[in-house]
Amino acid sequence: MVQIIWLVIASLVTFSVGYLAYSRYLAQFVGLDDSRQTPAHEFEDGQEYVPTKKPVLLGHHYSSIAGGAPIVGPITAGVLWGWLPALAWIAIGNPLMGAVHDFSSLSSSLRHDGKSIGTIIGEYVGSRGRRMLLWFAFLTIILVVAVFALVVGIVFNAFPQAATASLIYIGLALLLGLWLYQFDLPFLLGTAIFVAMMFVGVFVGIQYPLAIVPGDYPAGTIVLTGASMGWLPGASAFGANTAAWIPVVLVYAAIASALPVWMLLQPRDYLSSFLLYTGVGGAVIAVFVGTIFGTASEPLTTSLAPFYGFIGRNGAPLFPLLFITIACGTISGFHSLVSSGTTAKQLNKESDARAIGYGGMLGEGLLATVALVTVALIAPDIGGGIGLALPTFASGGGVLLTSFGIPVAFGAPFMALVLVSFLLTSTDTAVRLGRYMMEEIVGTPTTTVQTVASDRFGNAFTQGIIAYVLIGSGSWATLWQLFGGANQLLAALALLTVTVWLANWDDTKQLVSTGVPMAVMVVITVSGLLWLALHSNLYSKFLNPEWMATAGTVAMLSAAVQITLALVLVYLGLSLVRMGYSNIQAVKQSGRGGVSPGDD
Repeated sequence: MVQIIWLVIASLVTFSVGYLAYSRYLAQFVGLDDSRQTPAHEFEDGQEYVPTKKPVLLGHHYSSIAGGAPIVGPITAGVLWGWLPALAWIAIGNPLMGAVHDFSSLSSSLRHDGKSIGTIIGEYVGSRGRRMLLWFAFLTIILVVAVFALVVGIVFNAFPQAATASLIYIGLALLLGLWLYQFDLPFLLGTAIFVAMMFVGVFVGIQYPLAIVPGDYPAGTIVLTGASMGWLPGASAFGANTAAWIPVVLVYAAIASALPVWMLLQPRDYLSSFLLYTGVGGAVIAVFVGTIFGTASEPLTTSLAPFYGFIGRNGAPLFPLLFITIACGTISGFHSLVSSGTTAKQLNKESDARAIGYGGMLGEGLLATVALVTVALIAPDIGGGIGLALPTFASGGGVLLTSFGIPVAFGAPFMALVLVSFLLTSTDTAVRLGRYMMEEIVGTPTTTVQTVASDRFGNAFTQGIIAYVLIGSGSWATLWQLFGGANQLLAALALLTVTVWLANWDDTKQLVSTGVPMAVMVVITVSGLLWLALHSNLYSKFLNPEWMATAGTVAMLSAAVQITLALVLVYLGLSLVRMGYSNIQAVKQSGRGGVSPGDD
């Protein structure tokens, strides 16, 4: 057994070196310049382009990118292959790949009027490449919305205390938005008041849990209806209460995504960041306190083996599945949509990009490390998905917080609230980004369909409906695998976009910092998607007589859809890589370059 403090120290050391040294080099490399006007100032409209104080924007960005994936992924990977390979990928891959991806995506968007990566690459490879990447990103967004809405519903069902607290802090966020932007009251005073009220909301949630349908809940739970609601889509697979929360979450995400950013998005994410900092930072400090002073309720040592072998405990190979499984804890394509979507439109000055883009991703890596620590401590039986991750993260985090004398009965629900805070902010941010993607695809609407597609309310609710249909299939595994593959390949395409921009900006620029991570991710994701299509579905299902004899029509259709989507994603990804590579080669051969970054 190994003390879990060493897992935390390993990540802290590599993350510190990355931020203090590598991020400084990258900031100089892309020429961050505070004298240059950011898109937030140049196009300020009070709706999407809003100059924002660095701590507020950092809170929004961190809350938006840190969803459930950096929790579910490391926990699942640790159980299957051991904590050592998972830790290595997080501690090394995050500062060299994930943080580079987030920072460079944000920087490229700054120099292109706050536009998305799809529009940026279109400037260099043509309209076909632009449409391909925008559609790729939009389809990925739908999967993100579906997965996160499902997980929020599962969290609310497992910990109804988190449902109450979440509703309270959404209401507080609306009030804080009015405090800051309508009444122009003092920033620091507002922060102190509303952060304190938010933690009061956590206490209220623990005292008065909330559920929609009857079930086995903590004493004192408020149940909104006596109906069983077994007829809801997904009720048989996930439970009636979970199924009832999902449409509520989707409607909330649609409305929240259509509101001006100052009204809910900025203040809510800023408030939730304190909750997240407290949960993640508190867990890290608790590891040190509990180890040094022995105050935790149980020894803080690993119960998982460091390595279970190249073939995991469920028969899955470490390569390429470990990397796709961990996903957002190391690198995530969804982050490029946040960086080049909402964040780039709110950046007050260019130098803020270093802390928000690079530093924000390191924060997500720290969350992934905490998740890995909880599973190494608890060592649950082999399983997968949120059914394993949620109780492990909450209960393991609760054990860590006993280092401060906090009972598990309070610590576990608090960590569940930390998890759901990440998820809620990521869900409605994803819907907002999907709206941006569709607006760029449509351009100026000329038909009724295009008008509805580009309308902020129509588009948002359409995304919710499609996501709800996907969730209604009742297959968590299907959604998670497709999300993981699409998300990681999108990261490769975002790095491709940045590499193409750098090559066209100045043909003397080194392309290693972004080009090598891009190539690595292309190999990993294409291999993973082909494994999903050809082995997990074609070979293990359609070519398996036993499976074919028992599988129903829905199961066969689901497997066929997985194969089709995986192969389509591979085709789109490789096509865009070919286009980007051709552009870079043309630049190098012609020797054109030296174009001012602002004139791209």
